[in-house]
Amino acid sequence: MSRTWVLTRQAEAALEDIADWTWQTFGPRQAELYAEDLIAHCSALADGMVHSRSCRALLDPDLPEDLRFARMGRHYIVFIEEPARIVIVDLLHVSSDLPRRLAERGDGEGRD
Repeated sequence: MSRTWVLTRQAEAALEDIADWTWQTFGPRQAELYAEDLIAHCSALADGMVHSRSCRALLDPDLPEDLRFARMGRHYIVFIEEPARIVIVDLLHVSSDLPRRLAERGDGEGRD
């Protein structure tokens, strides 16, 4: 059975920022394709078709146990895994300081 997925307000804003930057840098067609790829990757995460890693085990043992991330293109999709759905918490560029950015998030804040 497939799970659903939702974006937090932070993840929605990040997706819009990514699309805007890609549009300005590479044009509207590339922006549309990359946004579609990110959205498809979120669906694949919910379906269990994409490998993800525990933020806690890899980055910081103080992070919430259910906080995970997966890479898609030049971005990390950070999400919380729940039994019936996944909550996309943020989309972070690979050049960002992932441990610091996740530590700033605290213990699951941003869930909608």
